Amino acid sequence: MATATTTKQNTTTDIKSDTKAQTTDAPLTEKATSAAHDAVDALSTKAATAESSVRKGASSSAEALSEKQLIAREKLSECTAKTRAFASENPLATAGIAFAAGMLITSLFRRK
Repeated sequence: MATATTTKQNTTTDIKSDTKAQTTDAPLTEKATSAAHDAVDALSTKAATAESSVRKGASSSAEALSEKQLIAREKLSECTAKTRAFASENPLATAGIAFAAGMLITSLFRRK
C-alpha cells in the first residue's frame, strides 16, 4: 500500500514539474495566451456595451411605437365617428357615394 501512495505522489510531482517546465520553456506561448485573454476580455466589454445600447434603443423604439399606435387608434375612431355621423345625417348622399364607389371598383376589375 505504501508503494501505491508513493507512486501517486511521484506522478503528481512529475506533472507539476512538467507544467512548470512548459511554462518556463515557452514564454512566447505565455505571451500569446495572455494577449488572447486580454483581447477576449476587451471584446467582451465592448459587446456588453453594444448589447446594452441596442436594448435601450429597442426599448425606446417600442415605447414610441406604442404611443404612435395609440394616436392612430384615436384618430381612426374619431374619423369613424365623423363618417357615421355624416352617413346618418345624409343617407341619400351616402347611398350615392357607395354606388359610385361600387361602379368605380367594378370598372377597374373588368379591365383586367
